Amino acid sequence: MTRSLSLYCILLLSQILGLTEGYLIVSMDLLPPVVIGDTVTLKCNFQTDGILREIAWFQVTEGGNAKQKIFTYDSVYNVSFSNMEDERKREELVYHSTVRLPEVQLEDDGLYECHVGIYNKGSREKLVVASGSITLTVIVPPKSISVAAANSPAPFSRYEVKNFTLVCIVTGAKPAPLVYFKRDGELIDVFPATRPSSLVGYNSKGSSHNKNRSGNQVLPRGDLDDTKIQKSLSLQNQGVELTQLRQNETDTFEQGIKEGSRLKLESTTEVIPETVVSREFPRWVQSSDPLYYFQHWQQVLGDGTMEVRAMLTWNLNPQLDNEALFSCEVKHPALSMPMQAEVTLTAPRGPKLFTRPSKAKVGDTVRISVQGFQLGPSATKVFPEPLFTWTRVGGNLLDGSEKHDGRELVLERVHAELNGSMFRCTAQNPLGSTDTHTRLIVFENPRLKKGREHFVAINAVASQHLLTLNILLLLLRFTWELT
Repeated sequence: MTRSLSLYCILLLSQILGLTEGYLIVSMDLLPPVVIGDTVTLKCNFQTDGILREIAWFQVTEGGNAKQKIFTYDSVYNVSFSNMEDERKREELVYHSTVRLPEVQLEDDGLYECHVGIYNKGSREKLVVASGSITLTVIVPPKSISVAAANSPAPFSRYEVKNFTLVCIVTGAKPAPLVYFKRDGELIDVFPATRPSSLVGYNSKGSSHNKNRSGNQVLPRGDLDDTKIQKSLSLQNQGVELTQLRQNETDTFEQGIKEGSRLKLESTTEVIPETVVSREFPRWVQSSDPLYYFQHWQQVLGDGTMEVRAMLTWNLNPQLDNEALFSCEVKHPALSMPMQAEVTLTAPRGPKLFTRPSKAKVGDTVRISVQGFQLGPSATKVFPEPLFTWTRVGGNLLDGSEKHDGRELVLERVHAELNGSMFRCTAQNPLGSTDTHTRLIVFENPRLKKGREHFVAINAVASQHLLTLNILLLLLRFTWELT
């Protein structure tokens, strides 16, 4: 209705002023965001009373400084005059032009322009040109999502309450997804964490000229519907200053994790009540549920996609948190359902040791390694990654050191004195600690024994030959003296 009224006003004004120049109105159909790999059709509509001369499509590149022609139509339409009473009123013609982009990619994202040129019906001396533009937004679903422990591997403390941090890494998305955490399938109530200034400068390897923006996000408990998401975003924007991350930063993710592990929640740290410790296992007595603190930051990668890292920090309780299922989920307009990664917090239990070779001989290189653990029904692996420490009961290791860190202990060229030695492997993570022992049995090496016997036989033959030579020399000397 509004467009018809505007067109009528233009025609009326042209008649009143006696203008003979044809009119041309160009418009573009609205275009929703398109998922990468889909096919999209750009549509340009135009109304005119003149004769169509040319249609040209351009893709605007380099931030608007350059245009690349992607389609051209050059033609003159045969049109007839209207049989209306008012001969001065020209016939209105409606056209449209479409451009089909199959399997759109990130490089197709941007501004597109449709340029239309017409001639007047009465004269072709002057070309009337008009244009319209539309922005094509290409969105990309996340390529990967993973959950890691910021302070892993870390030792277990029986008498000290420690902060524990989960880090959710989402890469390859455009735009940045909404990230949230769940525990045992239930959305976690979180509080915005006070982020130290050292984290503001964090930037993993990527495009140095891209600008990064980060902020804190608070999510309510309950189902994740659109209303609560909008509420979460509004809470995110209240009292949070979005800071542009430093450019040309080359810190690695491990450096960011180390900084995250030193996170000090000074103003929001949970107050732990009095702790009751038993000799067998600590029993943390808490009056309420743990408080979870949330922070996240994001950056633009070199290919134009986003990388988001979200951190969930709380005071770990080994008894309550052992075998708890934590999941990180993301919501993105390119996904029909949330994408998630989950981990089960598990204390190491029952390490399974494997010795190679199974029957070690004197002079062999022996490897003792941890092949797995006894896991509960809900866990598929021990998380966080345990810290392994090897010791020898009653003495030092073969190289003279008191202990060795790592999943495998290597004993090179074992000797007979190690026979019967007991080796202890301690596996621990923030949720618990466990020890297991293995006894090393060293057998005699037949090859080395045969070699020793052969060496003794050679020595005996050589001694016999030397004795014979000495006797011959004595006989020669005696004969010389007689003559």
